[in-house]
Amino acid sequence: MRKPIGRTAAAYPRRAAIVGALVATLLATASCTGTVPPDAAAAGTAPAPASSPATPAASATGSPSAAPAPVPVRVPDVLRFSGTTLTGSAFDATRLAGRPVVLWFWAPWCATCASQAWTVAEIAPKYRDTVPIVGVAGLGEQRDMKNFVSEFDLGDTPQIDDRKGVLWKRFKVTEQSIFVIIDRDGKVVHQGFLDGEALSARVAALAGA
Repeated sequence: MRKPIGRTAAAYPRRAAIVGALVATLLATASCTGTVPPDAAAAGTAPAPASSPATPAASATGSPSAAPAPVPVRVPDVLRFSGTTLTGSAFDATRLAGRPVVLWFWAPWCATCASQAWTVAEIAPKYRDTVPIVGVAGLGEQRDMKNFVSEFDLGDTPQIDDRKGVLWKRFKVTEQSIFVIIDRDGKVVHQGFLDGEALSARVAALAGA
């Protein structure tokens, strides 16, 4: 029998061993990464590894964008005052900045003030957070002022004890009953008398502005 030209008989088993080892490697790879495409197995080459999902690009600052800081409310000069309420609590008008405010200057013996008190007691709680109404009691004794507040159910409305007339002088109030209306920008838009109906309309308009 003639021998193959250029190759020895031992070369064939060696080639078979190499191919067998390559196929075993492909099968082992398939068990870890999934199935091997038939053409890859036939060609004796492993499939290319799957690409990793794209990583989101980092922001320019390297951190999540932060929410903008709240803009501080400017306190107008007209609200830069403080006092003590008839219940003994400290009152700071600067906390009302950024909202319309109604100051009500009244005296405990004033019949006109008494007629307005019912309206104030009715609407003040409703607009407490949008258009605060603050009473400024003067021209009387503290006991009479407290009785007035109790009689007309004004306990839910801040009432400043201004027996010394500090705020009355500051706002140049010379008679009662006077309403001083300050808009959200700190501008006095009304100073004078208002009956119950007119007061309600003014406050409702300010709340909706």
